[in-house]
Amino acid sequence: MSKPMSTAEAAPAAVFAALGDPTRIALVARLSAGGMQSISALSSGGRMTRQAVTKHLRALEKAGLVESRREGRETLFAYRPREIDAARAFLDQVSARWDERLDRLRAFVEE
Repeated sequence: MSKPMSTAEAAPAAVFAALGDPTRIALVARLSAGGMQSISALSSGGRMTRQAVTKHLRALEKAGLVESRREGRETLFAYRPREIDAARAFLDQVSARWDERLDRLRAFVEE
C-alpha cells in the first residue's frame, strides 16, 4: 500500500496527469509559442471539434497549465509556465536524490 501524496507531490502529479495525453501536450506547445489564443484558433487545421479542444483545455486549466479569459463571445487561453516549472523542480529533486543514492551504491561496491 502506498503512502498518501504530500502537497508538494500533488501539484506535479496533476501536471503529469494532464500532460499524459498527446493532444494536451500539443495544445501546451501551441500556447507556449506565445500569446493568448481562442478555441477557434486552437481547433483550426486539426481534426478535433471545438468541443473536444475545449475539454482538453479545461483539463489543462484545472492542472494550472493554462488560464482563460473571456473577451466578448470568445474565450482566450494562455500558457502558464509556473506549474511546469514546479513539476520540473520536483523532478530535479527526485533526480538529485537518486544521484546521491547511486553515488553511495557505487562507493559501497567499489570498496
